[in-house]
Parts: sequence; structure tokens; C-alpha cells
Amino acid sequence: MKIELPRKVLFIINNLQYHGYEAFAVGGCVRDSILARCPQDWDITTSAKPQEIKRIFKRTVDTGIEHGTVTVLLGKDMFEVTTYRIDGAYEDSRHPKEVQFTNQLEEDLRRRDFTINAMAYNEEVRLVDVFGGMQDLNHHLIRCVGDPRERFSEDALRILRAVRFSAQLNFPIEPETAQAICELAPNLEHISAERIQTELLKLLTSPHPERIQDAYELGLTKIFLPEWDAMVGVEQNTPHHKYDVANHTLRALKNIKKNKYLRLTMLFHDMGKPSMKTTDENGRDHFEGHSLASEQIAKDIMRRLKFDNETIKIVSKLVCYHDYRVEATPQNVRRTMNRIGVDLFPYYLAVRMADVKAQSNYQRREKIENIIAMRRIYQETLQNGDCVTLRDLAVSGRELMEIGMKPGREMGAMLNELLEYVIDDPSKNDKEQLCNYVRIKMFISAAEKEAADPDADYTEDNGNFEIPPEDDSDDEDTSEEQDVTPI
Repeated sequence: MKIELPRKVLFIINNLQYHGYEAFAVGGCVRDSILARCPQDWDITTSAKPQEIKRIFKRTVDTGIEHGTVTVLLGKDMFEVTTYRIDGAYEDSRHPKEVQFTNQLEEDLRRRDFTINAMAYNEEVRLVDVFGGMQDLNHHLIRCVGDPRERFSEDALRILRAVRFSAQLNFPIEPETAQAICELAPNLEHISAERIQTELLKLLTSPHPERIQDAYELGLTKIFLPEWDAMVGVEQNTPHHKYDVANHTLRALKNIKKNKYLRLTMLFHDMGKPSMKTTDENGRDHFEGHSLASEQIAKDIMRRLKFDNETIKIVSKLVCYHDYRVEATPQNVRRTMNRIGVDLFPYYLAVRMADVKAQSNYQRREKIENIIAMRRIYQETLQNGDCVTLRDLAVSGRELMEIGMKPGREMGAMLNELLEYVIDDPSKNDKEQLCNYVRIKMFISAAEKEAADPDADYTEDNGNFEIPPEDDSDDEDTSEEQDVTPI
């Protein structure tokens, strides 16, 4: 078998061989190359010790030197080069207490997780496959190297990695390996939230995110995502649905493109339904308020799994609005763009479409037509440059101060009022029109204050609308020549 190694990978392998050491590309890059997939990373294993690797290459980083790993820098690219090793006892279900370097490639391959990841390659020896990785690739199986209970006891994260590889490759998990996962699932409690988050994201953004159901059936979700278990079997007796909440979610996940924000949104969008479910006297189910409940659950899960604040903000907003439906009018679309965000609006439409396609046929055509119409109006709004945010408004706080308004809460409220004004009618987004609108509002406000307290002094800081001092003439004067024309 011939694998085309990248030029820089060849350079590292050949350089190590030139200095008298063995060196191979190893692991996922070999697997993906055989499957005609583009490897994300190229890892290299070698008989050279870490200090020897550092002497051979000019630019290196000690990324895991205690475990034999040195990162070699070539231009802007980084390659992990790891010494052949035998792992010692694992004491935390994640890391070996110590490692022992070896000169035997087979011993290094023996410590790896799955047979399909335990193959090595260089141009001189070609494929090294000691544990049947090629056979398992041909049979589409995820199988542990050696005893699966030993492999999972060494590193509990491998339990979740098995499901993730199953989702990425669409391979079933070999029965003995699956049985070991079931037995050792509680060991996931020893794995950090950050590492679980990474594997969950890889699973969700794989070609088969629906395999999260496998994680449920193997007893994994009750450890790191019990909210999923709560959805399983929750029926939706309503014309809009024909699947229970979990099965609906699985289909919604498949209906949306591989984007972490979108896949996370579909995972969480109905998690509030079990707690919000009610059934009326006719046996029809209702889930009023489930969007807000789902939003809170999504926030709780993402905080628990140490997601970054930006992801939490985006996903929770999309979950909150996933079921937000309005008539497809330009005013409604502009207002929705303002609420959700201009950049997030296409995500919102994608979420709604994925949700609808996972429902029953009831009113499906009308729902899809509504989404399509909103997308068209959204595009027209962008093309027209219509105002939908404060940033697009023809005036700012500076202009309002110029006509006499003080900075503060009142000014902020006025800017939001102006925004609502032009969202309803984009033609009103004109500096002169908006300033006149504000002047009138200020005059009315001043007049209302004077009416409430005639003795108060409103002559200061009221812009162009100074109220003249009280007339000292006789209050009884009602001459016909008196101007009583309303302003």
C-alpha cells in the first residue's frame, strides 16, 4: 500500500532515518489516508529519544517531553514527534504515572486505543499493521487493541472516543468493545469537562451526529449529559409532531449542516420540553414556555462543560428563538433581525428549517414557505441597507446632545425609540427627520412637566424649547386679541 506523505512529514522521517533512527507516520493520519480522507494532523513516532529529536531539528517545543513528545516546527506548521514508549500504570483513568521508552515499534503500537489507530507507515517499510487495523477498516469496526477493559481502564476518555469515531466513520462498535464501554462508563466521571466537551463537539459535528443515541444506549449520557436521558421516551401528542422528543432531536441534528453552533442548538433546543409538558382534557400535549426552559438548560450544560462565553451566548440565543414564528412581513423580519442579530439571523432560519423538517407533515408546507419568505425579505433588507440596529441609525447620541438632550438613560431610551420608528418605516431614517422627531418629543415632555408643576423652572437645559417666564399681566385679561392658537 502506497500513502502519499506530505513533504514536511517526509523531511522529518528522512532526517530521523539519516541519523540512524526509525521513524513512521502513525495513528489517525495513516487511518484517514487509507480511507481517502484528508488527515487533520500528521503525528510521527520514532526510536529517537526526546533529546536526540531536539538535537536533530533546529526549532522544537517541549509539548510533552516527560511522555516523549516533542513538537517540531517547520515554517508555520507543527508536527508532534513522539518516542516509542510503553505506558506504566494509570492512576487517574487518564494519564500513565510513568512511561518507559523502547526501541520496539510494536510495543508503542500496543498501547494505542483502537486497531484502526494503531497502524504506522513510512516509504521504506510501508504499512505496519500488527493488530489487524486494516481488517477492521475493511469490516467497518471500532475495536480496541488487545483487552478493551484494559484500554478503557487506562484512559476513560477512550470510552467516549469510541462513540465519536463511530459517528465520524459510521462504523459500529465491536461487541466486546461495546460491552466493556457499558461496564466502565462510570469512569467518565474522572475525565475533565474540557476533554468531554471536545469529544462531544467532534461527535456532534460528525457526519452522523445521531449516534449520540449510541452514547445513551451504552450508558454514557447519564454520566456527562443526563438531560438527554430525560428526553428519551417523552411523547408529543400534538399534530405538529410524530416522534418523541429525543427522536425528534436526532432528526433535527441530521437536518442541519456541520456547524458547532447549529449542531449544539439542535441538541439543546427541546431539552426543556420534559419539564414543561402538560396534557389537556383531550389528550393533547402542550409545551408552553419550553424555549425559555431549553435556553436555561443549554446555558447550564455549556457552563458545566466549560464552553467559552461566545459559544454560550450564540447557542443560548438560538435555542431561545428556535420556535419564534411571525408573519413574513418586512417589518417583522427587520424587528426579528434586531432581536436576534443580523449575523445570527441566517442561523435562526436554518434552525427553524431543521426543526420543521423533523416534525410531522401537519402545516409543513406553510411553515417552510414562511421560512423561505423570511429569508427572501432578509436578503432584500440587506441589499436595501435598511436600518435594523442602532449602528445603522442616521443619528447618534452626539446629534441628540447637539439639540439639547443630556446623556444618560433618557437618551438611550430615545435612541431605541428612534430605532423602532425607522424599523417600521426605513424611509424615516434621515438625520433631519429624526432630529425633528426628537425636538417634538422634547417639547411635549417639557410641556407635560410644566403642566404637572407650573411653578418649576424648565428654562434650563431644554434645548431649543425654552419656556418663557410667566406673564405678570392681569390673569383676568381675556382680550379677544390674545393668541390661543395651539402649538
